[in-house]
Amino acid sequence: MKKLGKLIILLLAFNAVQAIAAETAAPAKPAAAEQHAYTAKTPKLNRAQLDVLLAKPNEIILIDLRQPDEVTKIGGFPAYLSIQSKDLENSLAFIPKDRLVVTVSNHAGRAGKGADLLAEKGFKVVGAVGIQDYEAEGGAVLKIAPKEEHKPADKAG
Repeated sequence: MKKLGKLIILLLAFNAVQAIAAETAAPAKPAAAEQHAYTAKTPKLNRAQLDVLLAKPNEIILIDLRQPDEVTKIGGFPAYLSIQSKDLENSLAFIPKDRLVVTVSNHAGRAGKGADLLAEKGFKVVGAVGIQDYEAEGGAVLKIAPKEEHKPADKAG
């Protein structure tokens, strides 16, 4: 009986140490899908859905909400209206109301928020897309090379 009591105490102590260790352990990094969780009301479009819309270029407008350096580093679509997400509400007058609107960002987080804002303002928003998600699904993305600075030739005499 004494052995059973000692065994129970030993197990309880072991469990207490495990519980403390679990509480102090660093939280696990969320999975990639969780890091880019989509929370907007506007639908997030996949490659196939966007390709259907891109087949009718006279009916849609792509609004890229990323910063210019993101477009340069990551790539983008051949034709789009560039409005940084922080400037979207002040740029409503530049967005055509007669076209279907698709907003663009890297993984659709900013695009979704921007799309929701545009929908609230009366625009015909059909969805948001993440350019990196689109490319990962096999979509073609235009890579934009930054301009090279031309330095005058050294004129040594």
